Amino acid sequence: MDKVLSTRIDEAVITLIDRLAYERRIPKKRVIEEAVRSYCRQADTQARVDVFASTSGAWQRAESPAKTVEQARTCFRQAMRW
Repeated sequence: MDKVLSTRIDEAVITLIDRLAYERRIPKKRVIEEAVRSYCRQADTQARVDVFASTSGAWQRAESPAKTVEQARTCFRQAMRW
């Protein structure tokens, strides 16, 4: 399903869209869709994001998992005493 997008665009860009649509004999909508998809493909290949490097690093711990669990249980037990 198509949605409506309203934005202010420079007149020179609108002229380029009009010219491309006329020369290629395709709707302006298709010109814009293809341009955005092309831009996304180009940006995606240039800036691969390492998800693990950009996370908070909670999965990287200096202590062992057993020590982490024990600390969490101790904190929980102390909170329940109040």
